[in-house]
Amino acid sequence: MLKVGLIGIGFMGRGHLDNYIRLESEGYPVKLVAICDIDKEKFEGKFVKGNIDVGNNKYDFSKYNLYTDIDEMLDKEELDYVDIALPTYLHAEVSIKALNKKLHVLCEKPMALTSDECLKMIEAAEKNNRKLMIGHCLRFWPHYECLKEYVDNKKLGNVLSAYFYRGGGTPLWSYQNWLLNKEKSGGAMLDQHIHDVDTINWIFGIPKAVSTIGKVIFENSGYDALSTNYIYDSGVVINSQDDWALNGDYGFKMLYRVNFEKGNMIYEGGKLIINPNDSKSYIPELPNENGYYREIKYFIDCIINNLPIEKAPPISSYQSVCIVESEKASADENGALKNVIIK
Repeated sequence: MLKVGLIGIGFMGRGHLDNYIRLESEGYPVKLVAICDIDKEKFEGKFVKGNIDVGNNKYDFSKYNLYTDIDEMLDKEELDYVDIALPTYLHAEVSIKALNKKLHVLCEKPMALTSDECLKMIEAAEKNNRKLMIGHCLRFWPHYECLKEYVDNKKLGNVLSAYFYRGGGTPLWSYQNWLLNKEKSGGAMLDQHIHDVDTINWIFGIPKAVSTIGKVIFENSGYDALSTNYIYDSGVVINSQDDWALNGDYGFKMLYRVNFEKGNMIYEGGKLIINPNDSKSYIPELPNENGYYREIKYFIDCIINNLPIEKAPPISSYQSVCIVESEKASADENGALKNVIIK
């Protein structure tokens, strides 16, 4: 039975909490024993909703050892791993601290604010012989797994073009508004757009170069709307767009459109449709579980069975941050073509 400490129960942390409750109810060999959050009002059920429905349940916090200080929790609790759902600027510091305590670490995306911090996290995991995984949930999202399968197996031939989109309301729900502080979150580019960057990296590999146009809408928030073209030697046309200033009743949307030699795949509104060029369209049968549940379960299985983190290895998460850094450099120069540099 793995003992887990959850650090941070903001918007995403509550999503993780829901899944630990579910896993325990299913008899999975994991037990959440401790929760830490600097805002003790959260332990009274005082939450703010985010842009999607995760972690909005009411909780019985009497079942857990509760902390407002991370060091105190790490010193007092006998844990196998920690699940870190903190603001991005704390990812590297807290992950390294836990790894040096000989704990495995599951950390929310993005991996860290900078690629240099990512490398320090990887170094700490290797030095302490502990597992480190970043919660890039789309690698575990059935509709995106299906896309990767079709690309890898060339079921519809080679990819000709691909478009990824993510957008929604301005994230005003974060603790002390850290999401709209680029020094703490990296802005929409690193916090939200990183999902599609990592998907592109996972499915198509590291691009040779990028060209990004970005728009700053809110003061000190970084780029709030952006569009990136990814350059590959194969000539495949790949673009992704993100905008977290779509307010009013817009809600939140994520989608992709990928065109192959022999058909196309369209994911929108939670539905994936595959359209072969020479036959009728169809909807593939996919698992019902969401990516958050499946990523946590995968990480637990890797620890229990002492398996390497192959589906979302930390080196790949580091590469995704490197790609975003190249995008920012391009946006800073109004879309100038920038080579992607992996140190």
